[in-house]
Amino acid sequence: MEKPANSIIVIFGASGDLTKKKLMPALAELYSDNFMCDTFAILGVSRTKYSDDAFREKMYSDIKQYAERPCNEELLKKFLKNVFYLSIDTSNPDDYSLLKDKLNELDKIKNTNGNYIYYLATPPSLYLTAARAIAKHGLHHNGNGKRKKIIVEKPFGYDLASAVNLNKSLLEFFEEDQIYRIDHYLGKETVQNILVLRFANGIFEPMWNRNFVDHVEITSAESIGVEGRGGYYEGSGALRDMIQNHMLQLLGFIAMEPPSSFEANAVRNETIKVFESLRPIKENEVEKFVVRGQYTSSVVRGEKIKGYREETDVADNSRTETYAAVKLYVDNWRWGGVPFYIRAGKRMPTRVTEAVIHFKETPHQIFTRDESSQYMNQLIIRIQPDEGILLKFGMKVPGAGYKVQTVNMDFHYSDILDTVLPSAYERLLLDSMLGDSTLYARGDAVEQCWKFVDPILKAWKENPDIKIYGYPAGTWGPIESFNLFENKKQEWRYPCKNLTDDGLYCEL
Repeated sequence: MEKPANSIIVIFGASGDLTKKKLMPALAELYSDNFMCDTFAILGVSRTKYSDDAFREKMYSDIKQYAERPCNEELLKKFLKNVFYLSIDTSNPDDYSLLKDKLNELDKIKNTNGNYIYYLATPPSLYLTAARAIAKHGLHHNGNGKRKKIIVEKPFGYDLASAVNLNKSLLEFFEEDQIYRIDHYLGKETVQNILVLRFANGIFEPMWNRNFVDHVEITSAESIGVEGRGGYYEGSGALRDMIQNHMLQLLGFIAMEPPSSFEANAVRNETIKVFESLRPIKENEVEKFVVRGQYTSSVVRGEKIKGYREETDVADNSRTETYAAVKLYVDNWRWGGVPFYIRAGKRMPTRVTEAVIHFKETPHQIFTRDESSQYMNQLIIRIQPDEGILLKFGMKVPGAGYKVQTVNMDFHYSDILDTVLPSAYERLLLDSMLGDSTLYARGDAVEQCWKFVDPILKAWKENPDIKIYGYPAGTWGPIESFNLFENKKQEWRYPCKNLTDDGLYCEL
């Protein structure tokens, strides 16, 4: 594995949850696996007052608590010697002179040759402030072998106009190849495996089109609610929080054409074509193609669960969706006429993310089949949990006659001995250090995804007659979402925690 160049990683928002729960544990695990630079520094930047030693002690306890696998004590202590801290007012551009001085100091100590990665783990309101201040102090220029990169967390914009403005503003200070717009879903091993499954095997790609695929289903379900973040979620909702970014990016991998090579621009050139081919949903057709819902109070496994409107910082008359289901089409030669169904929701029976390719039935049925096996041929790509691949097909029931039942052929990553799945942030942080932006969203792709969801958001905002349906916490969303399907043989799959199980009530 190629080692990245010596670098300083600057984390803005170093005292926040993202840093302690995801970023620092991921960097510590990269160090433990010998993937970090030969020499490096991690500089935490925030308003909170810490000394270097106090910040290291905090990171030590956070890494021990949140790392996805046990940390080697000796390696963790060595890692933390490379961690430093700087307290500044990140909203004050003048304070960034202190950052410049600190970077110059660390540059000499660590021999990092001016290679800096800025990670904006801050509220979106500070993205442009930080970028502008970095540029004001000359900390953004490439050249003479020096590489500067900036990683921007989601949400990347609130709507199309704000996303376009954010892109335009960032490009005033950084080149496109310096900007890494992170979507942690693309760092998941099984998402990347979609590309390998399709393009490394001669058996799948010939069937990956409108001639053989009946419909495609993508689900992202969470069993938790808003977890005390009602104020944030009121300004977001499921469409902005999940579908505009994670779900559409996943769709891009499923529907893209084969790239000419596995190089960043070659791959991203193909996903943008998918987003450009999405059939627009007109504002007066939103109810036909989109169903939104909001979880209501319920009793799950004997526990009383609050409804969304009962959550802290949520309006009593809130119309923010905690569930959204969209029927869409990719209008190109490969996918013409094939419906894609996407749903995302909170307070559902289980936590699961998966994509299901539903293949067409045989044109002539000559065998007796179980009534429950209307669609025997499904390819299920499980993103989380129990990551793996499942193929469903028909086989003869033992005994007399030719009755057919559905059976499973499955692969689980957990079956590979001595293999640990790296976290999404591990993969994406390493890619940023290596300068590989394949799994990061490009500016034009982000804008194109916003262009697709913007009319839906506008219709919801301007037309109070568009319904938001309640669904009891612990269920699979509003029953009205079934109205999106084109015929009675199509329906949502009810996935379970285990890849090979399915059923309406399996997690209740």
